[in-house]
Amino acid sequence: MEQREKNKTTDRLTPPTGASSGRAVVIAPIVRRRGAPALAAEGRAVEGRSPQARLEEAVGLAAAIDLEVVDSGIVTLSEVRPATYIGKGKVDEIAGLVKTHEAGLVVVDAALSPVQQRNLEKAWGAKVVDRTGLILEIFGRRARTREGTLQVEHAHLTYQKSRLVRSWTHLERQRGGHGFLGGPGETQIEADRRGIEERIARIEADLEKVKRTRTLHRDSRKRVPYPVVALVGYTNAGKSTLFNRMTRASVLSADMLFATLDPTLRSIALPHGARIILSDTVGFISDLPTMLVAAFRATLEEVIEADLILHVRDVSHIDSAAQSQDVEKVLGDLGIEANDKRLVEVWNKIDLLDEAERTRLTNIAARQPAGSAPMLVSAVTGEGTDALLGLIEDRLSAGRPVMDLTLDPSDGAGVSWLHRHTEVLTKVMDEDGHLAMTVRVDPAKMDQVRKKFIDAPASRAS
Repeated sequence: MEQREKNKTTDRLTPPTGASSGRAVVIAPIVRRRGAPALAAEGRAVEGRSPQARLEEAVGLAAAIDLEVVDSGIVTLSEVRPATYIGKGKVDEIAGLVKTHEAGLVVVDAALSPVQQRNLEKAWGAKVVDRTGLILEIFGRRARTREGTLQVEHAHLTYQKSRLVRSWTHLERQRGGHGFLGGPGETQIEADRRGIEERIARIEADLEKVKRTRTLHRDSRKRVPYPVVALVGYTNAGKSTLFNRMTRASVLSADMLFATLDPTLRSIALPHGARIILSDTVGFISDLPTMLVAAFRATLEEVIEADLILHVRDVSHIDSAAQSQDVEKVLGDLGIEANDKRLVEVWNKIDLLDEAERTRLTNIAARQPAGSAPMLVSAVTGEGTDALLGLIEDRLSAGRPVMDLTLDPSDGAGVSWLHRHTEVLTKVMDEDGHLAMTVRVDPAKMDQVRKKFIDAPASRAS
């Protein structure tokens, strides 16, 4: 295998702190065609993503579930072999590595067929997990809510269904339950070895109940109503750190892939007093299993129905552009196109850039049309977040009417009401001793404002 170059600032080979869940070898197969760009799993063009970066990501995925990565490397292929995906020589070479390192697991950063997975397990004498299986394992560990747990289990059973060749009990002998690291499938045994189709049907019924509950919650928020702003982006782009910075919350944020899985919502105030609901969602990733997109569709409806969508990008990452394309692909699967007027790009982690790169990106952003210019921020230091909040306010309030009102200085109740129900842009005492206020009003509240402050007694009217 081609060994990856060490990068002291981003090296993820060091075993994570705490108990390791197994010794693993990670390989990233890259298919190369003559006269064509490098291809990733399933022959998809890498589109600027380097093989080295793909390996780094695969190692990061393994580290996210506390695997001790004892070796890793790139395997360059001229073609995919139907029986084993990679050639016989490489199969034998990796078998030697597995034996030397006494590894019990091999992670293959590609989508393996059931036959390929079974043949590689026999050749290497170790469990083999492909990219889909590894992501499912991470999701299974990260899920905290009942909805998240059900969605992951549904996706995992759908994945396992294609790998069963006999009866339900064959799953128990092949690999355990929701993951590949445990023993027999506990959930399936507890369910009296019910058929996998029956279990999927039960989960779908439970998910439908959870979905109805989520819909009720969403409907109740619409009655408030607060606009919803959703954070989306590639995993580890800094969404949760930005969410914590903007909401002063304490959502788990860490330098690991898929640190956040279950969506989190918080209410925050914008500069002029208007309130919004900010939603932090699961991170996306290249080759995200289709079954996971389908399973988490109910959760991702927070994004689909959001009034504004902030696409958070890690501009310090070498593959930032390719990651952006992966996010746009998943958003496209959800029906959100790249030219959607609700999308705002947020270029995060500018604190990690050198001066020349920061200047270059600032100039690129400045040349973009006003309505589509990205915002440069650092979620860690807070740089640019105030400007981002101002942009959110401007985008959400576009088209809202602005009213000039004059109140008696003693009308504290009226001033308080305006602060709660409108955006107070200015508030000054005029030459006549009256309180002059300029407010921006939600069209749904125009009639209330007129009744209270226009059609009201002279002491309160403009």
